[in-house]
Amino acid sequence: MQLSIATRRLFLALALSLTASAVMAQASAPAAAPIRIGMIEGLSGPFANTGEAVYRNLVWATERVNARGGVKLPGGNRPLVIERFDSKGQTEEALSALRSAIDRDITIVTQGNSSAAAAGLIDAIGKHNGRETDKQVLFLNYSAVDPVLTNERCSYWHFRFDAHADMRMTALMSVLSEDKGVKSIYLIGQDYSFGQAVLREARNQLTAKRPDVKIVGDELHPMARIKDFLPYATKIKASGAQAVLTGNWGNDLTLLVKAAREVGFDGTFYTFYGNALGAPAAMGDAGIGKVIAVADWFPNVPTPESQAFYASFRQRFPNPADDYVHMRMQLMIESLAQAIERAGAKDGAINAAAIAAQLEKAEVTLAGQTARMRAADHQFQQPLAVAVMDRQGTPGTRFDVEGSGYGFRVIRQLSPQQAEQPHSCNMQRP
Repeated sequence: MQLSIATRRLFLALALSLTASAVMAQASAPAAAPIRIGMIEGLSGPFANTGEAVYRNLVWATERVNARGGVKLPGGNRPLVIERFDSKGQTEEALSALRSAIDRDITIVTQGNSSAAAAGLIDAIGKHNGRETDKQVLFLNYSAVDPVLTNERCSYWHFRFDAHADMRMTALMSVLSEDKGVKSIYLIGQDYSFGQAVLREARNQLTAKRPDVKIVGDELHPMARIKDFLPYATKIKASGAQAVLTGNWGNDLTLLVKAAREVGFDGTFYTFYGNALGAPAAMGDAGIGKVIAVADWFPNVPTPESQAFYASFRQRFPNPADDYVHMRMQLMIESLAQAIERAGAKDGAINAAAIAAQLEKAEVTLAGQTARMRAADHQFQQPLAVAVMDRQGTPGTRFDVEGSGYGFRVIRQLSPQQAEQPHSCNMQRP
């Protein structure tokens, strides 16, 4: 991509501005007592790499807020701090971590890498807040995308900053529905609430939008327990499927695409999370033009602001293994800072209910990406994009992921209005 001199200057200015946050944080961070955010996530076990990726994103986001002076409150500016709680990828451990966070007087928690854990946290926080009205807790969800969490199980205390699975599926299907070369497809996913929701919606949307496509496989596998996906890959190839659709993430996705390559499957992978965490490197050249992913944002979104944003992340975390930046997590922390400032503090104490009332109205912009919170169900409304894997350096693929030499070229972009879907939330408000 050739950039004009003016555009290159803008890119450089934005990159310098964003990367300055890490340097400025130490010098300009406010000295007042920090506002602590409890991150409850799997930091050990098979999905530890995804938990660490989240932590890097949240730390970087809080550094940006702190570099500009922290959260501005009447009693003085206060920095944001992330405190880690290891859920080990288990719902019961997540609930135990929540209790530990509450015991430490943390009133804002965040989690995302399990819809089952998120559902448990929503229930537990709702009960706690009903009992302990002076120690109420706010739950910010960055990745748990089971649609029920902002529909039947919606809660005043829960805010989701990722597009839910049905929204992501609609974006993905906008590309699949035009892929007339696909006449047969294999559906595979992790056997828990999110994986089940993905396959259910895949069946619904295929019936509505591509009734000519035959589903030649439809199965769920145990989550985080399969070490060898060759039997699954062998079945996929034997089915004659021309494409695979999966919501798998973490090692369950990496091992699946690696096994598919080993058995010689040459079909297309339509994925929710195929754009990092080892999947591109595992697929190699076989994935070029064949691995498609959906996300709220990709590094190769073709705007100078977006690319400067990504370049600054890579400067902050130069190790290729530390790649995988999430725009939505940055927007989540920006929304939180905005809501706390608008809610204010009484006698130096922040109040979860007051912050929630302001978070419902959040609208933020970062690096050209604008999103808003929908008050009716607490579902973030933001752009979505679909991208295809390509070799770094080809047109539209300036950046690779994780030093793999492969990146994702954006082929479809949906505005927040195009991505928005109706809800069935009947929220009980305090």
